[in-house]
Amino acid sequence: MPRPKITERPARDRGGWTMLALAVVLILLGAAAVLPGIAVGGTVALAAAVTAGSLLAAVGLVVAAGLTPVAPNEARVLLLLGRYKGTVRTDGLRWVNPLTNRERVSTRIRNHETGLAKVNDLDGNPIEISAVVVWQVADTARAVFEVDDFVEFVAFQTEAAVRHIAGSFPYDDAARTSLRDNADEITAQLSDELAERVASAGVEIIESRITGLAYAPEIAQAMLRRQQAGAVVAARQRIVEGAVGMVQLALERLDDQNVIELDEERKATMVSNLLVVLCADRDAQPVVNTGGLYQ
Repeated sequence: MPRPKITERPARDRGGWTMLALAVVLILLGAAAVLPGIAVGGTVALAAAVTAGSLLAAVGLVVAAGLTPVAPNEARVLLLLGRYKGTVRTDGLRWVNPLTNRERVSTRIRNHETGLAKVNDLDGNPIEISAVVVWQVADTARAVFEVDDFVEFVAFQTEAAVRHIAGSFPYDDAARTSLRDNADEITAQLSDELAERVASAGVEIIESRITGLAYAPEIAQAMLRRQQAGAVVAARQRIVEGAVGMVQLALERLDDQNVIELDEERKATMVSNLLVVLCADRDAQPVVNTGGLYQ
């Protein structure tokens, strides 16, 4: 049967300044209690005075031992004889049971940036990826008691999540969700996975972002040439689509305005010439034809 997980609960504490004043008063009373015994003299009177004064001073020191300063955005986890007794989050001078062990836990917002990790994407291409995670301790009891070192735990889980996300999507693919083209969606999934991984340590993920993404150096040049070829093909496709539309418009305008009557062969020649002019990657050189089409 799994043991119940420890969750944070408020500790029993009180304002520290009142208890500080009480400790000072007890210590002063302890010192003052010795003076009458010294003035009266005698071994019995002196021993009684010293005993009473020592008891008062000891009680004052015990009270002072319970004073605990708590900084803003900081918590103190209390442990008494191996049992969790609660967490103090109120900042300022507080007083708790003097016998408790008080562990300081920062609840400030922190950043963790992963190193540049080399992994394979969904298509098996080696890529390099890094990310930054913004996180904060939300449950101090879990952060202290559920894992050995919650800072190290977040670091390891972040790297594991980044590697898993990188291997679940292609680097670049127009037809599918890709690491390069769908950054917002990818980072949202990364945050969700991280939140699930570190929940047991009482850590809250505020934000995550991919900060570095590139092909591995050994295939970077080949992938760059592939991307350039794809861009050229896409550009040519747009040019051809535009050229066909322009040729169709030219033929319709010539036919509507009865500028010239063209048979099918002359239309084919005109279409060929216009497509050469419009689709060529350099300026076309005009040729003057002084004869007829069939000469």
